[in-house]
Amino acid sequence: MTISEQSPLLNGDSRHRRPRSFYQRSLALLKAEGEPSWLDSYRWFFFGSWLNLLLLLVPVAAAAHYLNWDAPLRFGFSFVAIIPLAKLLGDATEQMSLSLGQTLAGLLNATFGNAVEIIVGLVALFKGEVRIVQTSMLGSILSNILLVLGCSFLAAGIFKHESEFSVTAAQTLLMTLACITLVIPAAYHASKRVISPVKGDVVATMNSVLHTDLDEGGQRGLLIISRGTAILLLGVYVAYLIFQLKTHASLFNPPARKPREGEADESAQRVEEEEETPRMSVVAAGSTLLIVTIATSLVADYLVASIEETATRFNIPKAFIGLILLPIVANAAEHVTSVWMAMKDKMELTIGICVGSSIQIATFVVPLLVVIGWCSGHELTLFFDDFETVSFFVSVLLVNLLLQDGKSNYMEGLMLITLYLVIAMACTCPVVLHVLRKLTRLSPH
Repeated sequence: MTISEQSPLLNGDSRHRRPRSFYQRSLALLKAEGEPSWLDSYRWFFFGSWLNLLLLLVPVAAAAHYLNWDAPLRFGFSFVAIIPLAKLLGDATEQMSLSLGQTLAGLLNATFGNAVEIIVGLVALFKGEVRIVQTSMLGSILSNILLVLGCSFLAAGIFKHESEFSVTAAQTLLMTLACITLVIPAAYHASKRVISPVKGDVVATMNSVLHTDLDEGGQRGLLIISRGTAILLLGVYVAYLIFQLKTHASLFNPPARKPREGEADESAQRVEEEEETPRMSVVAAGSTLLIVTIATSLVADYLVASIEETATRFNIPKAFIGLILLPIVANAAEHVTSVWMAMKDKMELTIGICVGSSIQIATFVVPLLVVIGWCSGHELTLFFDDFETVSFFVSVLLVNLLLQDGKSNYMEGLMLITLYLVIAMACTCPVVLHVLRKLTRLSPH
C-alpha cells in the first residue's frame, strides 16, 4: 500500500511513516491536509442549502429582542430562526462524525444529536420555565416516535408494498424503561397529592406547574425520586453507548438482505449506494459547531423570553407550545432526513433517527436537565402532567407493537400520525383537558 501526503490525517495508515511531533500534527490539522480546505468547508456549510437564507432572521430576532418589539413578533422571528440553526448543528455534527471514527462519532452524536433541545431546555430552566422544559422534552420524544416515524412509514409505503428493518430488543426495552420511569413519579404524586380547587382562567391553570399541591414532605420525596432516577438513567445510557458501540456493535448492523428475483446481487447493490465523504475538515466543522451552538443558545433565549407574553395574549396553552410547536421546529431538518431515507428504502437509518433520538432524549437529555437543575437550585422533577404521562405511555406501547415484526407499511404510518394528531388536538383544546381532569377527580359510585 502506497502512502501519499494526501492520505487522511486521522484514518490514514501510519505504519511506514515517521512519527510526527505534536507541533507537526497540529499544523497539519489546521492546514486540513487530505481534507477539504477551509474555504470549501465554509462555502459548503453556509451556502449548501437554500434553507440557510433563513439565517438572515437571526439578527432580526436579536434586534426584536433588544428593541423590545411586540411579543408575537419576537416569538415568530426567533421561532423561524431556529430552523436553519438546527439544520446547521446537524450538518456540523455529521461532518465531524465522518472523520473521527465510530466511537468518537457515537459520543459526539450523543452530545450534539439533540443540541437544540438541550439548549432550549437549559435556557428555559434557568429562566424558571419548568413547564416549557418538561413539555418540550416530551414533545420531542412524541414527535420522533409518532409524527416522524409515522410519516416515514407512510412515505415508504407509497413506493413499496412493505418495508423491512432491524430493531434490537435493547432499543425497544430501553424506551419502555424510560416510559416506566416517568410513570412512577406520576404515581407517587397521585398518592401524595392534596387536591386543591381549580380557580380562574382554564388556560392560566394549564400553564401553571401543578394543578394539585404536595406538602413539604411529598415535594421533597418527589425530588429525591426524580434526581435518583435521573442519575440511574444517565448510567443506563452510558451502558447503552458501550453496548451499542463496543460489546454488541454487531447487533446494530443491518443484516444482509437476500436479493430477490430481478434484482442485482448484494455486491452490486452495495456499489450503487452512495458513499458519504466529508465535505468539511475536522477543524472547520468544529469551529462552525461552536459558532452555531452559541447562536442557537442566543436565539433560544429570545424565544423562551417571549413565550410567556405570547401565550397569555393569545390564550395559547404552554403545553401546546412545548409539546407541538417547539419540537417540530427543533427537529425540522432531522424529520426531512428521516422521511427521505425511508423513501430510499433505508429503513434502518430511519429507525435509528426516530427511535435513537427518542432514547437519547428520554435517557440522557431529560435526566441531564434534572441533574443540572439540582445543581443550580431549580426544582425540576420527572413528574409530568397526568395527560402527558398517559400520552407518552400509549405512544411507546403503540410504537413497540408496530416495531416487533420488523416490517412496516402505509397503514402503520397512518396509525402513528393519527395518534399524534389526537394528542395535538387535545393540547389545543384547554376546555377538553379541563373537563377530563375534572372527570378523573370524581370518585366512582
